[in-house]
Amino acid sequence: MMQTLPNIFTHLPSEPNSEHFLNLYKSDAVEIERIVSCAHASPKDFWYDQDHDEWVLILKGEAMLEFSDGEMLTVKTGDHLFIPKHQRHRVNQTSMETIWLAVHLK
Repeated sequence: MMQTLPNIFTHLPSEPNSEHFLNLYKSDAVEIERIVSCAHASPKDFWYDQDHDEWVLILKGEAMLEFSDGEMLTVKTGDHLFIPKHQRHRVNQTSMETIWLAVHLK
């Protein structure tokens, strides 16, 4: 019998102005998740300020990230970046379907 493997591009939500998280793997040291953003932006006064490092890869789409020092960064399909713990950031805007792979290093 052939095993059916999960696919990161299936069961994608599509509600506008939304963000959806799917945990792919979790241990004491690392958490890996798929994030689907659909024309999403963080609330105006919201900042991520995480207690752990994060590495993200854009699998599809694009997003504009804003950092608390005023830097704006556009990330597109194939781009990846490392966000050190406590580097305050927010999602300024995403395309209608942006798929992220996020690795949280605890």
